[in-house]
Amino acid sequence: MEVNYFTKEGYEKLKKELEHLTKVERKKISQQIAEAREKGDLSENAEYDAAKEAQAMLELKISQLQQKLMTAKILDEDQLSTDQVGIMNKVKLKNLANSAEVVY
Repeated sequence: MEVNYFTKEGYEKLKKELEHLTKVERKKISQQIAEAREKGDLSENAEYDAAKEAQAMLELKISQLQQKLMTAKILDEDQLSTDQVGIMNKVKLKNLANSAEVVY
């Protein structure tokens, strides 16, 4: 199983985004679909098709966020080792020829 690493702040941000999508955006798209349905023949209704496509994209995004949160591992930056390069470590490289520094 794939593990997704997050800081506590990153994890909370994802949770808030998921909550917004499920509680706010789902309602908006449902309203758009309902309004498009009221306009008649669905077979030639471009607004209905667009709303249904938007709904499918939203549900895909919700599903992806849920999967990320289910496989999340929250990292405590204070407990990460800096003895070797690893996840969430910053590495500073210095070019000896021109003294330029780059941080990864």
